[in-house]
Amino acid sequence: MPQQPEQLRALVEDYLEELSLLPELGTLSEPMLYSLGGKRVRPVLCLATGDAVGARVEDLLPAAAAVELVHSFSLVHDDLPSMDDDAERRGQPSVWARYGEAAALLAGDALLTEAFRLALLYPTPAVARELSVATLEMIGGQWRELDGDGTLEEIHSLKTGGLFRASIGCALAAMEMPPSEQVPWRSFAGELGMLFQVVDDILDGDGFVVDLGEDGARRLADGAAERAQARLAEIDADTAVLAEIVAGLQSRTA
Repeated sequence: MPQQPEQLRALVEDYLEELSLLPELGTLSEPMLYSLGGKRVRPVLCLATGDAVGARVEDLLPAAAAVELVHSFSLVHDDLPSMDDDAERRGQPSVWARYGEAAALLAGDALLTEAFRLALLYPTPAVARELSVATLEMIGGQWRELDGDGTLEEIHSLKTGGLFRASIGCALAAMEMPPSEQVPWRSFAGELGMLFQVVDDILDGDGFVVDLGEDGARRLADGAAERAQARLAEIDADTAVLAEIVAGLQSRTA
């Protein structure tokens, strides 16, 4: 029987708490670990994907954690004064505001490198390859946003969607699923990334809400959720937990 999201989240939390960072990092480990907050949406998706097809979720924990570390790296760097200049994250001082800009810059670099160390624990480089593509997409999306290059949908497909696609793709890579069997999974991941971003914009009152109005943005989110559920229905696996996650993302209020 597939594990519920809260069970998968607990596995991720335990894994991250026990993560052994290299002693060479010294006190830099403190801002790195401080950055690891959040709801664990992406690593839970990674584990739930594997669980849906009968994989041993413990075997997917390095891949799931790697995705979360890349996400944390992106937030640490996004908050820097040279980027979004956010002094607060999740109701607490952001990493640079608490530890200084140099520590935040190096902590982000170390988080990204640690993510690839975890991804390379697998017998093939497929997980690391999946993660590298998503990371480059995310960075490209951030630059396009800063540079004013591209539509809002194109930017978010890269900046947010890349890592959601990796959440699913890294699980498939870790399981060594043949590419021909991955097509519906990847279609699902694309819709999921759009759903998350649009709902995020609705909650923040920006992005798609500015372009389409709140009602228009809500229709866009509901359409993405409907398509995500339809993609799940095409997959020959027990996707009930993933369907529950989609519904939760669609209706979230924070």
